[in-house]
Amino acid sequence: MASRDAEVRLDLNNPVFQEQLLSLHKNERHAALDTLNKIRKLTWNQLYRDQGIKWEKITSIKPPAGIDAVYSLRISQSRRATAHRDGDFIRLLTIAPDHDATYGKK
Repeated sequence: MASRDAEVRLDLNNPVFQEQLLSLHKNERHAALDTLNKIRKLTWNQLYRDQGIKWEKITSIKPPAGIDAVYSLRISQSRRATAHRDGDFIRLLTIAPDHDATYGKK
């Protein structure tokens, strides 16, 4: 049973997320890695409340089969990532090229 007081565990294994992370320019990549390092030190309750990360449910796109909801979070000053919660794991899915792309807008 997942708890709000459990520490967040990172899952960075999605190949799309990896490709997008490793393709970022050096400064953005370092900012993203700093954010991921911050996240792994938080509890879920702290992550939900963190004003810098801004964890938000995305309601404009339908989540993939087997996933209750997809969320966005700020991964760098100019980029947002998508993820979902699976127990104590945050499973990172994508890094959007711009803010609107995160929410499925054109």
